[in-house]
Amino acid sequence: MAVKASRDRVLEFARGMPKRREDTLYGKVLLAYDGSIEGRRALREGARIAQLCGAEVFLLAVVEVSAGTGTLEGGFAIPISEQAEIYNKILAEGVERLTTMGFSPTARLGMGEAGREIAAVAKEIGANLIVVGHRPDGPLARWWFGSVGTYLVKNVRCSVLVAQTEIGDEEFARLLTGTAVET
Repeated sequence: MAVKASRDRVLEFARGMPKRREDTLYGKVLLAYDGSIEGRRALREGARIAQLCGAEVFLLAVVEVSAGTGTLEGGFAIPISEQAEIYNKILAEGVERLTTMGFSPTARLGMGEAGREIAAVAKEIGANLIVVGHRPDGPLARWWFGSVGTYLVKNVRCSVLVAQTEIGDEEFARLLTGTAVET
């Protein structure tokens, strides 16, 4: 009985929470998206948080630039123009995913070092939360490339979520719509 009473009080309190976007904990959520499995996890977790908070959603894809070439996952270097074309398609996919979830995201393609670009955009838009994916790397890769998550935690003034939760399409759709699970 005590648990149910506590839960009811929490729900009652939540119903009285502010409804205006500027009065919520996370009014602006920046989702860093690269089209990878980890990026899709970040997109989903960030979208759910944005939904719960009634937040404005910003989507950012970053072309990592080094001396006129971009670096794809796995370390392959290709010309910036080709890399930008690839990431524009990835960004369009992310926008499409968010749109089907009921959002009207603001999307942007950035150029440069991912951590620095994400931090700069977060500051520019006044983000309250940055959501990034996590790709497990070995010690050599972390030493050579650095960790975007670590960079962000050290260099931004807002919250950072490193998304790692695995969730299926059906369960995610259920969470977004609030429908019951059929067993």
